[in-house]
Amino acid sequence: MPVTRQDLRNVAIVAHVDHGKTTLVDAMLWQSGAFRVGQDVNERVMDSMDLEREKGITILAKNTSVRHGDVKLNIIDTPGHADFGGEVERGLFMVDGILLLVDASEGPLPQTRFVLRKALEARLPVILVVNKVDRPDARIAEVVDEVYELFLDLDADEEQIEFPIVYCNAKAGHASTEDPEDLEDSLKPLMDLLVETIPAPLYDPDHPLQAQVTNLDASPYVGRLALCRVRHGTIRKGQQVAWCRADGTIEQAKISELYVTDNLDRVDAEEAGPGEIIAIAGIAEITIGETLADPADPRPLPVISVDEPSLSVTVGINTSPLSGQDGSKLTARQLRNRLDAELIGNVSLRIFDTERPDTWEVQGRGELQLAVLVELMRREGYELTVGKPQVLTREIDGRTHEPVERVAIDVPEEYVGVVTQLLALRKGRIESLVNHGTGWVRMEQIVPARGLIGFRTEFLTETRGTGLLHHVFEGWEPWFGELRTRPTGALVADRRGKVASFALFNLQERGTIFVAPGEEVYEGMIVGENSRADDLDVNAVKEKHLTNHRSSTADELVRLVPPRRLSLDQALEFLREDECIEVTPNVVRLRKVALDQTSRVKAARAAKRESVA
Repeated sequence: MPVTRQDLRNVAIVAHVDHGKTTLVDAMLWQSGAFRVGQDVNERVMDSMDLEREKGITILAKNTSVRHGDVKLNIIDTPGHADFGGEVERGLFMVDGILLLVDASEGPLPQTRFVLRKALEARLPVILVVNKVDRPDARIAEVVDEVYELFLDLDADEEQIEFPIVYCNAKAGHASTEDPEDLEDSLKPLMDLLVETIPAPLYDPDHPLQAQVTNLDASPYVGRLALCRVRHGTIRKGQQVAWCRADGTIEQAKISELYVTDNLDRVDAEEAGPGEIIAIAGIAEITIGETLADPADPRPLPVISVDEPSLSVTVGINTSPLSGQDGSKLTARQLRNRLDAELIGNVSLRIFDTERPDTWEVQGRGELQLAVLVELMRREGYELTVGKPQVLTREIDGRTHEPVERVAIDVPEEYVGVVTQLLALRKGRIESLVNHGTGWVRMEQIVPARGLIGFRTEFLTETRGTGLLHHVFEGWEPWFGELRTRPTGALVADRRGKVASFALFNLQERGTIFVAPGEEVYEGMIVGENSRADDLDVNAVKEKHLTNHRSSTADELVRLVPPRRLSLDQALEFLREDECIEVTPNVVRLRKVALDQTSRVKAARAAKRESVA
């Protein structure tokens, strides 16, 4: 007979990017007494990675716990970006309900749809938290109606659509279940509702031990840590368990260390009961989805599966003439070992061999996920070459299908026409267009995923930086045909040397320059963006010839436009088919795949003959 454990609740906080998940967890920790008065604590304390703080987004799902009366609340803070959906899906395996956080002005966005769909499929109860109700442009009633529409759109049944609502200002730590205009000066209404609404963990006291690994971490002292949710039974420190591996084999293993979460810390525990979220050490090769069970009666749980990747890039060793100047990890073996290590903790990535022994195909959910992986590697001292992102296709009923994305765009009214035109060139299909009467328009379109590669930069340029763009994987549709790629060509260096001011002064009329005087360039390296569609080979190292004659303009100052520095994300968006990126710890350089000018000309002619044929 199943029983419940009333002293415990497991809940995940899910929302779109920048709607306030991590800020809400901060407020819960402060109000539960996790920090002493006057303690110096960073904002968004759960975003512990440097990259998370720099980008202002959550990349890895993390768990913490707070006390509310006699109940321990285990809280999973999940990423808000669609590219890290694998982290969200794993987090939902650990919990019994979700807090769906929605911005009181922006309302539900594509990632809100994605995480809600996953929660409804798992039959998890939902509490709607309308955050940032203090915003001057808040439209609380309309946002709640939009959430109801979203539930209906996702085929929620009557029981699921009867969700409770909390109004909240997470930054101030205020909440109310009644009136958004009159918030209480604490989060007590939210915490009370959470304990009432989220079901306590259910378990069978006669069932043998079952605990499933949903995430991995590492400790410098005890090695790999497996984060598990205990489904049934009790697990103890030093206990012998049956390790049910993903390949179907079962081995004996020993739990050398056992930890539970207390606020932000992992603390030693002698044992943990059903429903608890734990971390265990002692099994060096354990991976996500595997089960720890009773050695006398091992019963493995189904291995966790997540949505398939939709985008890929090629990653290989740095083959440029300047390789080895910055990084400490240069060989194919080191690179392959690092990619294999990433696979262990990231179930949404796939890695495949290519025709070359020093290059691999890395498949993931989106450009940002792949860019984050490359950024982490360059900070660890790796030098690598990264190719243009490509969409993955699949055969359905004998026809080639490609991934499509649901794109939500918020723009001022005057830019609606230009944005619609940009997406029409990329085979976009308008689903909805709403003018809230505030001077801003929200439009949703279905667009092929490859049409969005490189779109963000052009979108921000055309909307003068005012537009907001979010997208999430929607499904697979028949191949849309040829799409318009980058409309501009590249300025390509034709020789090696150091960039000269004299050469740049003459080149800056041709387009946008990416390099500064004194920088080293090589043949085939992209030094700028041509204003025309064709590539142009240029001499970026040409010095001014000295003569015995005095020039009337000798003392004139050479005025150069500052170079445009591309971030790793922007460089990935900029690439064409025959281009790639050289990534080192200190530099991101754009280059042609074939550095030799003669080889590029031959390849271009061959491609032209193929297209004519």
